Amino acid sequence: MHNIEPHYSWRHLYDASEDERSPFYNRQYSEFEFTQAIYDHYIHPQWDEIGSATLYIKILFSSYNSGFAIIEMLGEWNDCLYNDIMYLKRNIIEPMISEGINKFILIGENVLNYHSSEDDYYQEWFEEVEDGWIAGINFREHVMHEFCKANIDYYIGFGGHLDTIDWRANSPQQLFERINDLILKRISA
Repeated sequence: MHNIEPHYSWRHLYDASEDERSPFYNRQYSEFEFTQAIYDHYIHPQWDEIGSATLYIKILFSSYNSGFAIIEMLGEWNDCLYNDIMYLKRNIIEPMISEGINKFILIGENVLNYHSSEDDYYQEWFEEVEDGWIAGINFREHVMHEFCKANIDYYIGFGGHLDTIDWRANSPQQLFERINDLILKRISA
């Protein structure tokens, strides 16, 4: 797992540690010291800690003008044992919502498992974005299955065309526009 780096091709466009409005403003990173781990597996030092023992993220891009953020995720999303959604919601999402972000793109190809608990934080997040949305792209099939079993798919849009997007081939704005179009089509259908 230590070889899995957050997507870095957009760093020249956005760096959360340099964004005064980001929850990770002024965060310092090492390229050589591997101090964070998921269970007994060290992870790359560029991933950001959210307070969870098993889930890490990287805010790849935020646009306050367009009101969207792209967040890449790594690890095991475990609400059952570690209440990961609470950490994500309270420590990352709420500060971003207060800065005007109401559309969230969650990239989940490196989320290995999902273990559900209550859906209160998902419902709260969904209600707080008002005219916005939450979209999950490229989550693994078994993770999406677990989301569906827990009815999380009511709050986070995923599957279908959202899983066929080659997101790395797009600019952040292009990715947002594609996903926004897909989500708006789902809402109006």
